[in-house]
Amino acid sequence: MEFLLALAQVDPHVGGLNKNLAMMVENAQKAKEAGASIIVFPELVTTGYPPEDLLHKPIFLKRLVEMEQEFVLKLAEIGIDAIYGTIRQGSNGLLNAGVFIKNGEEVGFAAKWRLPNYGVFDEKRYFTKGVLVRTFAYKGCQFGITICEDLWHPGGPLQELAQANTDFVINLNASPYHLGKQREREEMISKRISESSLPIFYINLVGGQDELVFDGGSFVMNRDGAVLCRSLQFTPDIALVKIASLAKMPVEIFPGKVGELYAPDKEVYSALCLGLRDYVEKNGFAGVVLGLSGGIDSALTAAICADALGPDRVEAVMMPSQYTSEDSLVDAREGAKNIGIRLVDIPIDNIFSIFRSELAQEFSGLDEDVTEENIQPRIRATLLMAISNKKGYLLVTTGNKSEVSVGYATLYGDMAGGYSVLKDVLKERVFKLATARNSWATEAGEPLPIPLRVITKPPSAELRPDQKDSDSLPPYPILDKILEMYVEQECSLEEIVAHGIDRECAARVVLMVDRSEYKRRQAAPGVRITPRAFGKDRRYPITNGFSNS
Repeated sequence: MEFLLALAQVDPHVGGLNKNLAMMVENAQKAKEAGASIIVFPELVTTGYPPEDLLHKPIFLKRLVEMEQEFVLKLAEIGIDAIYGTIRQGSNGLLNAGVFIKNGEEVGFAAKWRLPNYGVFDEKRYFTKGVLVRTFAYKGCQFGITICEDLWHPGGPLQELAQANTDFVINLNASPYHLGKQREREEMISKRISESSLPIFYINLVGGQDELVFDGGSFVMNRDGAVLCRSLQFTPDIALVKIASLAKMPVEIFPGKVGELYAPDKEVYSALCLGLRDYVEKNGFAGVVLGLSGGIDSALTAAICADALGPDRVEAVMMPSQYTSEDSLVDAREGAKNIGIRLVDIPIDNIFSIFRSELAQEFSGLDEDVTEENIQPRIRATLLMAISNKKGYLLVTTGNKSEVSVGYATLYGDMAGGYSVLKDVLKERVFKLATARNSWATEAGEPLPIPLRVITKPPSAELRPDQKDSDSLPPYPILDKILEMYVEQECSLEEIVAHGIDRECAARVVLMVDRSEYKRRQAAPGVRITPRAFGKDRRYPITNGFSNS
């Protein structure tokens, strides 16, 4: 007996039950039209992931039940069966469940065994552990359902399924992205297959949710570890897999379309675009606005915004002061023209003069310092927020992870805004992404979105005469190496020095990171591309007496 199974890699809206219902029905109809008899959706597809404290609202859970009842009726009308991730009530609390619907009725469900409670995950706050394993019969096959973390460790439900004459396992996932994550998943699933000899169908969410990005990349891996099909990365996709159940023989799973694995720069860039796009769309913004300075961070951010949303939904504002170089003005105009976004010019010198004049008496007898520098980005933030409020645009901040780490950013100034595209991108990767984006433009015969001089000139905040970032920070290759070790790997000062970093330099950077926690706590959310992003991944107290020196 042969049948087609559809892996529906979809982008749900957290809390948007009606939207998710419509999306699931639409995909079920498409799968049926393509000849599939059963469709598989990812983990918690009904609620979106992570639903967080929505699960504490009785009215939400009530409406979820109603939504699922309607979905089951729609499946019966379409004439297709389904497996999908949702919530079920257990004897001791809520369960993160995978439900099997056959012939318009719920056959049963499997509940998640391993509840992750690290990094961005808080599942023990909401769910109780599943303990039962069962197999389900379908068209001559026996399959099991597991959920995400269940397969990240040996043993557990997979071991029991292997002992229960199971033909294959369907693993429902809401696995968030970080650089290289897809390769990690496939290596992990290969290990589980070598332990169990069971083919595994791995179905993952796609889309952005606040700081998280789900990159899709759903795949089927045979009992020999071969990838038989792989869905596209960073985009919704339906993959069809033909399965044949033969008497007294293992089921046969036929090869399908195998999507490419992206190179690192394309992977990160795609994640940044998807995270921004979904944040804008799901929160109902008309478009985005950002400050365009002529520097590399704002130039790359503008290119990402245009690629994610279309240039007609991006407005850039140039706000020069007396310290803004002519090169920066030229580069900002050229970049905006090349990517086709609207550029407005609002000089801030007059406003800055008024601020200084009004503060003159208060500051009498005090030397000029960083205070006057910081007034400028705060003026710019006020102008950008006014445009954001008036036009319904999301204000996108342009700072990178290197700056955010050490506090080289102005609170209520260039840090102000609703979303930070480069929040988890170190400066050295900013340069790599800018170069990569230009190379893709060259290959496509398009003008460079980021003028070459933006990439080659020394970075500067341009808040005082002849200012360079290197006046205040170590060279970015050294700074980023320290930050990778201290922030992302949790190395001690001694371990950093042991890797050849000057002790005084390392100690200064470590102190800057520790002292800037109060700034980061007030920063906008931003796309997560590493396993150790600022936010849920890294939670340090603001008032903290521990010293790394």
